[in-house]
Amino acid sequence: MDYSQFLMMPQELGLLVVFLLVFLFDTFMPKKSLGALPVFTSVLFGAFTLANYFMLTRGTAFSGMFETTASTFVMKVILNIGMLIVLVQSIKWSNSEFQAVRRGEYYELLLTTLFGMYLMISARHFLLFVIGLETASLPLAALVAFNKNRYESHEAAAKYMFTAIFSSAIFMLGLSFVYGLTGSMYFGDIAAKVLAGGNSVLLITALAFVIAGVGFKLSLVPFHLWTADVYQGAPTAVTSYLSVISKGAAAYAFLIILVQVFGAVYSAVWEWMLYALIVLTITLGNLFAIRQRNIKRFLAFSSISQAGYIMLGVVAANELGLASLMFYVLVYIVSNLAAFGVVSAIENFSGKVSIDDYNGLYKTNPRLAFTMMLAMFSLAGIPPFAGFFSKFFIFVGALETGSVAIYVLVLIALINTIVSLYYYLLVVKAMFIRQDDCVIPTFKSACSERLAMTVCTLGIIFIGIASCIYTFLVEAVNADNIIFGLLK
Repeated sequence: MDYSQFLMMPQELGLLVVFLLVFLFDTFMPKKSLGALPVFTSVLFGAFTLANYFMLTRGTAFSGMFETTASTFVMKVILNIGMLIVLVQSIKWSNSEFQAVRRGEYYELLLTTLFGMYLMISARHFLLFVIGLETASLPLAALVAFNKNRYESHEAAAKYMFTAIFSSAIFMLGLSFVYGLTGSMYFGDIAAKVLAGGNSVLLITALAFVIAGVGFKLSLVPFHLWTADVYQGAPTAVTSYLSVISKGAAAYAFLIILVQVFGAVYSAVWEWMLYALIVLTITLGNLFAIRQRNIKRFLAFSSISQAGYIMLGVVAANELGLASLMFYVLVYIVSNLAAFGVVSAIENFSGKVSIDDYNGLYKTNPRLAFTMMLAMFSLAGIPPFAGFFSKFFIFVGALETGSVAIYVLVLIALINTIVSLYYYLLVVKAMFIRQDDCVIPTFKSACSERLAMTVCTLGIIFIGIASCIYTFLVEAVNADNIIFGLLK
């Protein structure tokens, strides 16, 4: 074995170094010094994220099983940004009385899941993809159950574990059909066999199982039933991570699989499958979000709807669609984590998680109310905030295909945007318009929480108008020469 191939994995090796340093700090430092572990991890991971600037490589390793390109590199950096915000947000929570004894495990499990997502993004062989998928999924079950003294956390972990098991089984069943048809697990080899073999019933069945398996990870309807309960029962720091980081990695990997493996049967097979999933996901996510009074369940159904918009970049299946998907994930990270930052700060102080508890929040905590308002505006797609530009670019990327069906799909998505505006404004109304006495008194959030919310707020305001970011993403995708021609 040529060990020099590992040099094609600089980001993975860098993340492994971060993990080992965190593990050694947690294992060998004196007990009185362990309170510094959250700050140590955040600073170390921040340095690693900055060092990514020098880690761009292009090429394949392990006989083509692993590939690193400009777009995979950028996607991992985007995930790093979200991970860093989550780490900073959770400093106070991880040092709390009930979590301090398990703070090391929290950070080690988070870094393990991110390593699995790295593998998913760069995998060009289904065996490596499954390894990455399970590495990213299984530690999340332990994280969901982290509040071991709460029944809701145990219930959420059980539901997440059963869902992960069934989704993986469905996905593996689809892969077994694909292997039976093609005799290979390499993306390129499967694509060539699919192109030569035509559209068989077994291929359509296999692709349906593959889409269903990944659909569980993305919380696409009708594979979303676990989402609200898990988001509500898990610790808020874990919920924020689940809602953005894992969703972004799965969406990118999903697009690559559909394009590079099943692109030859795009219009005949999986195009219409995704159309139906997108319409159901956006519509039902919006309708159920309106009914929620728990803020974490509210954001859960919001994330389901947002997953539908992200999938518009997948169904576009072109360079602009991939760049728009990556931009949407970046904007979604800062917008959703801004909302979860406010939820986490309030929950850490008062334990309140009901939308009704936010009535009159502006009177007692105007800065938190302002941050939450910007987050809701961005998630709803109100200009001039970043969420408006992310939706605009994802719609433009989808419309590049030029078919009548895609115009109808985008029209339905636009109508749903109006519906989402209604329920996002319900939160703003509670904070600024309702005159009830606020049950949340004035308090000062932790410095780490304020820092994370400030970064997210700046991202909401400036990412959309900084056109260089989107241009950079388009250039990165175009530099990869990803083959979309089979989709025509």
